[in-house]
Amino acid sequence: MKVVQARNVNDAVVKGAELLKQGGLVQASRAGGTIEYPEPVCTVYEQPLERVLYDGVRDANPFFHLLEALWMLAGRNDVAWLARFNQRMATYSDDGIVFNAAYGYRWRQQFDLSKAHGRPFRDQLTTIVDLLRKDPDSRRAVLQIWDAEADLGVASKDLACNTQAMFKVRAGRLNMTVSNRSNDIIWGCYGANAVHFSILLEYMAARIGVETGVYRQMSDSYHAYEDTWSKISGIADRFEGDPYALGEVAAYPLVGDPENFDADLFHWLDNPPDALSLQQWDAEMARGAGRNPYFLAVATPIYNGWFAYKRKDRAAALAWVERCAATDWRRAAREWLERRWQARVSAAAE
Repeated sequence: MKVVQARNVNDAVVKGAELLKQGGLVQASRAGGTIEYPEPVCTVYEQPLERVLYDGVRDANPFFHLLEALWMLAGRNDVAWLARFNQRMATYSDDGIVFNAAYGYRWRQQFDLSKAHGRPFRDQLTTIVDLLRKDPDSRRAVLQIWDAEADLGVASKDLACNTQAMFKVRAGRLNMTVSNRSNDIIWGCYGANAVHFSILLEYMAARIGVETGVYRQMSDSYHAYEDTWSKISGIADRFEGDPYALGEVAAYPLVGDPENFDADLFHWLDNPPDALSLQQWDAEMARGAGRNPYFLAVATPIYNGWFAYKRKDRAAALAWVERCAATDWRRAAREWLERRWQARVSAAAE
């Protein structure tokens, strides 16, 4: 097994691309030709909360990444909510209504845990929180994602790539190891996975009552598709420094009140803030962002900035994004919007 030791996702993607460039082999797959490393690769994130990727060529969509992570954390599997931020997601659903292998649903609703609880219960996350609160030394905190009944040999458009996550408290910090059967390092490993699973880790650590530790991602098939490899194959040559390491951006704490976070998360998702005006948001912030400020101070500006962009209201989109309290997401969203507006200007000039 090869190990990519990295500070964060910006460090990891540079090192990971170089690894694949030097040792990758051509490998056919169901979805097209790939360049695959010949053995499993473990990416180790020392600062996993530094989760936002900055690279204009890779062009990761920060709006989609953040909002999908919150949707996952709520245990949902519905297509409609998520497809508003990425229409292509609907093509991965078998029926256009739900996803077969939505990670959050697998975390919180897929499996029957009544044997452990003595009553109907399905939330693996709460079960693991309770386990590690009672026994911080436990090595039994395993989050199951792969479901043999729903995945093994099933002809579905959506099968779980990440198969399980293991949590372990050591020296007062929660470490997480994620197992992945098939990891596209462009869209998955150093894209969505770095965001979704680091948010899961931060959430779990807050609920357990410990600090966030290291995030390890073990990828059995570590690959890039040939038709998208160019997005990161030359990233080392254009890398100008990590904004986190340079002190230009920082993460914003996800959880303020762990005991009420789920209730606030479910409420925010079920009551979208798109009717909120900039003036109303300013007034609410002046009164205080609540017990879990992330929803009003970070998620709402990103959510409303997206829909302002979709309405082609550039001024409103920027105004919302600039209100985001998380400097890392703020910068990424601003740069993503600017790339699109610049592309429109260039296209109009041709």
